[in-house]
Amino acid sequence: MVNVKGGTYIPLYGVDSTAVTVDEFRMDVYPVTNKEYLKFVQENPEWKRSKVKQLFADGNYLVNWEGDDSYGNQLAADAAVTNVSWFAAKKYCDCQGKRLPTVDEWEYAAMADQNSQDARKKETYNQLILDWYEAPKTFNNSIGSTFKNYWGIYDLHGLVWEWAMDFNSVLISGESRKDVDKDSNLFCGSAAVGASDLMNYAAFMRYAFRGSLKANYSIRNLGFRCVQTKESNNKNLTY
Repeated sequence: MVNVKGGTYIPLYGVDSTAVTVDEFRMDVYPVTNKEYLKFVQENPEWKRSKVKQLFADGNYLVNWEGDDSYGNQLAADAAVTNVSWFAAKKYCDCQGKRLPTVDEWEYAAMADQNSQDARKKETYNQLILDWYEAPKTFNNSIGSTFKNYWGIYDLHGLVWEWAMDFNSVLISGESRKDVDKDSNLFCGSAAVGASDLMNYAAFMRYAFRGSLKANYSIRNLGFRCVQTKESNNKNLTY
């Protein structure tokens, strides 16, 4: 894990409001891998593929694994684990004495490139993100195959999408958007196309993806990593 110094930023949904403050936290350098998740299910058998409750994971949970105790030869040990539900990801982090990042923590850490804390105004950086969105099967790549950002974190862009603790807290569903006073136009297709810069469009895609999820969904290109609040230092971890 590495420290991410706290600060403020204006997220996609906050373009017309004040900046959001993010407190200092620690984040995993890499997403959780197949090898690490295998150890977790062996220690917590209720999260094995054949035993997990449908309430907590849909039928795609670990669907590409060879069995309960093996991810097989088709998946790399050091590739990010995917087809894992929010419930499973949350439990994994809990068992490590950690937690899933909030959307704001994830977005705050992920706006950094190799040299700066906030690279969102750099066209080359934003184009890199958009190019990844179009690249096929990056979930097969090993962790660490993308760049190391300003904070020392790899693979926030370019490998897999990642769960957040409050993944559904911002984007409003079609059924409910008329019942709240959030600006639903912000999340329509025309609003994305008319965004003032490329970063808004890339961020729109992330928020739209998160808004399409349910907590028991298990998706092929969706993984996760864990964080800790600064105060919850675990002496058994190496930083």
